Amino acid sequence: MRDLKQTGFADRLTAQAEAKKAMLARFKPKPTVQAEDPQALQKQREAEREALRAQRAAEKAEAQQAKEQQKAAAEAAKVMSVEAQEEARRNERRERKAAIKAEQRQRRAEKKMKR
Repeated sequence: MRDLKQTGFADRLTAQAEAKKAMLARFKPKPTVQAEDPQALQKQREAEREALRAQRAAEKAEAQQAKEQQKAAAEAAKVMSVEAQEEARRNERRERKAAIKAEQRQRRAEKKMKR
């Protein structure tokens, strides 16, 4: 096969050396970029954490308030249910008494008719 680029042995050696240097350069640790003011960055992160804590505390308080409202509503419904049952018993008793009185009136009226 013919050499199309017409490179010599020395050219190939230099190309190999450059490729080897480039490959080794990829594995060298890269310098880290430091923030200009690490204290300012730390303060910013702390402020973000505090904002997140405040948000979570607000959400927790909201959830607690909703839970308390739901509990109060359930208690009110239970009280209303008990009151409704008592009212139904009272009405039933009134109806029974009214029925007994009506029956007694009817018996008296029948007694009077027989005399």
